[in-house]
Amino acid sequence: MPFIPHTEEDIAEMLASIGANTIEELFDEIPSDLISGELTGVPPGLSEMEISRLMMERANADGLYQNYIGAGAYEHHIPAAVWQITTRGEFYSSYTPYQAEASQGTLQLLYEYQTMMASLTGMDVSNASMYDGATALAEAALMAVRSHKSSRRILIPKTVHPVYRKVVRAIVSNQKIDVVELPFCAESGQVLPESLDEFYKEDFAALVIPQPNFFGVLEQVDALTDWAHSKSALAIGVVNPTALALLTPPGEWGDKGADIAVGEGQPLGIPLSSGGPYFGFMACKTKLLRQIPGRIIGRTHDLDNKPGFVLTLQAREQHIRRSKATSNICTNQGLMVTAATIYMALLGPEGLRRVAAQSHANTLELIEQLEKINGVKRTFSGPVFHEAALSLPTSAKDVLPKLSEKGVLGGLNLQEYYPDIGNALLVCATETKTPSDLQHYAELLAQSLS
Repeated sequence: MPFIPHTEEDIAEMLASIGANTIEELFDEIPSDLISGELTGVPPGLSEMEISRLMMERANADGLYQNYIGAGAYEHHIPAAVWQITTRGEFYSSYTPYQAEASQGTLQLLYEYQTMMASLTGMDVSNASMYDGATALAEAALMAVRSHKSSRRILIPKTVHPVYRKVVRAIVSNQKIDVVELPFCAESGQVLPESLDEFYKEDFAALVIPQPNFFGVLEQVDALTDWAHSKSALAIGVVNPTALALLTPPGEWGDKGADIAVGEGQPLGIPLSSGGPYFGFMACKTKLLRQIPGRIIGRTHDLDNKPGFVLTLQAREQHIRRSKATSNICTNQGLMVTAATIYMALLGPEGLRRVAAQSHANTLELIEQLEKINGVKRTFSGPVFHEAALSLPTSAKDVLPKLSEKGVLGGLNLQEYYPDIGNALLVCATETKTPSDLQHYAELLAQSLS
């Protein structure tokens, strides 16, 4: 709270109204041996002007950079109204809505969020969020195994975010679930449907399908989804929610649509706040409703026929026997979901499409400018969204520090994750970049390579 309006007189009047003389008397039920006393390690208080200056100095110490790193965390413009509303006391301090009659506002917001995410993904139902995109994918793998019953194997392409793959292995490995990695085409950067032929005689609970993939390349989702279903396996889509404003939603992939859609919700109004917090989203077809972790909010009517909102499904260990719970790590990242709901409501379908289209256009323009530099070319030929891999004439490890010195975060060194593809750099451009920004980056990269 940036401003506390209560004067000493206000505090005294409030205490008097409840029959207490001091703040200490208000909390006199706390045993004296638990009271810490003076906080000797806390420095003297500062004035508003002094604390504002101190915080500005600390923020400036981080520097101001043009950011071209994507790789699962994206810099988008966030309208001021998003966090102005999100940080209102009604939302900012609220917790899990266990008591429905006292949490109607929170429940209605979550209901609206679920509706938006189900629409965006083309799915029948959405839950009220997960920790992040990586754990959402792990939960989807567990869902697939529970529903499949005959197989405990998951097929995951190497084009899925490497951190996501690590998280999935960490969560499912001790549950005797085998994660099999699927290679990708070195020319296109995609998983080729024909590469699945070698796995056709094997039994899998699910095939994971990223769209776009970690390289920003668009996968052949229709063919991959139909292949999974031909094997009686589930199709799990890992999607960028911004991209879904333009691309076919998972629920419409192939003949029957993907069965589960997961991803990271950070692009929907969550700032790049030194690594988090983020939130994961999950949506699925009705047939998997009972397997979905977390909570589902429903709309109903009370005895007086007034509309209201309730916790319809709570399949977690806090509510039912642990052995029956679908998950014991899922949560509702309530504040992040609040921001995402307000962001989507403010932009609307047309606004989301404009953000996605401008991001795509900026990336194509950036690629065009960078490929004019001697030795720089696209690593893969497949179509991209707002991210692309570029091959450099020298190691990205040597180039990126030079760009950083000039105030540009130039991208992600892919050699750390995919050493076989050589000197490759993953770059991303969103709607926040101007033509002059793109030209500036191209000039600095040319200088760094010379």
